[in-house]
Amino acid sequence: MLETIVIILVVLWLLGVVTSYTMGGLIHGLLVLAIVVILIRVIQGRRI
Repeated sequence: MLETIVIILVVLWLLGVVTSYTMGGLIHGLLVLAIVVILIRVIQGRRI
């Protein structure tokens, strides 16, 4: 499920960057947050 959320955020982030839409900043922030969560889970040794 986490992978699905990350994929959706990546697609939305790319759309925001390509269209220069004002939500791009928010989507970028959410993408960074998702990556941080994944890194924390990997460091803790949990399965993604």
